[in-house]
Amino acid sequence: MVNKPVMELRWDPTLREWVLVSNIRRFRPWQPSNYCPFCPGNPETGYGWRALILENRYPMLMEDPPEPSNHWFYRTGRSVGRCYVVVETPEHNIDDISDLPTDQIEYVLNLIIDKVREESGKDYAHYFLWFRNKGREIGVSLTHPHSQVYVLPFTPSRVERELESSREYFNNHGRCLFCDILNAELKDSVRLIYSNDYWVSFMPFYSHWPFEVHIYPRRHVQLITELTRDEVRGLAETLKVSLCGLTHVFSKSMPYVLVLHQAPLKGYYPYYHLHIEVYGILRDEDKVKYAAGMETGGGNFTYDSVPEENAQRIRDSVIRNCTHNNR
Repeated sequence: MVNKPVMELRWDPTLREWVLVSNIRRFRPWQPSNYCPFCPGNPETGYGWRALILENRYPMLMEDPPEPSNHWFYRTGRSVGRCYVVVETPEHNIDDISDLPTDQIEYVLNLIIDKVREESGKDYAHYFLWFRNKGREIGVSLTHPHSQVYVLPFTPSRVERELESSREYFNNHGRCLFCDILNAELKDSVRLIYSNDYWVSFMPFYSHWPFEVHIYPRRHVQLITELTRDEVRGLAETLKVSLCGLTHVFSKSMPYVLVLHQAPLKGYYPYYHLHIEVYGILRDEDKVKYAAGMETGGGNFTYDSVPEENAQRIRDSVIRNCTHNNR
């Protein structure tokens, strides 16, 4: 029985990826009904703010973590990094970030961009992962609108696979893989969700989750800090419309995971293309798509419909619910 605090990285030699271990996480509050630490007036929040980035009190990573254990066979590493919570609005009873005005979403994005710049110079900061979990089905512990940031000492394995694929594609074809994916989706058009002068959202041809939405910048950039002011504003608009359509496909609000995929903070990756991936997990009214035997054990997803049909359902949802909601 382990009674002392444990926080370390453990290397999986079979899949060649890190597992983050922290028994501190088990003490975090779980969906309390009578208290919210993110509402205004609490010790960490105070008053008079539009959005906040707070240190996570129950982190997987910290700037000065405990020394990792030594194992006679397995490899371990220090959980050095940072974990933040992005409190996106003072309002508690907001279902989704798409319910916020575009300028508020833009404000949140600029806070995140400033945090990327702040963390980039740290020795341990190899990767900046911004992600958003929505819905009790996902396992959200607090319902106040928020997202999270992990400043990691390594590149996440999924992004590592993208880096390897895009590097190989560039070496073979002299072009960006993601730019070609974007051009293919624009040419097909049947899976498009929304677009403006700077961004395109679509359900990819190879979608894994029932309502998976990818958001690509039209310009080839690697890091969110490279976006212009107009591109940040365009991203806020695209997130608002795309997530509005996604969350209203069914009468029940769509649970999802949103993740920013960008290049690592250290190194040079001209062949990579920043983008956002959103995984909507309902496959029908009140029916959750679970990552079960084939997905979790085998590693390959099954898709019970076709992406073209579900993309149409999101577009119809945008028309019904979001055409006058982009303010």
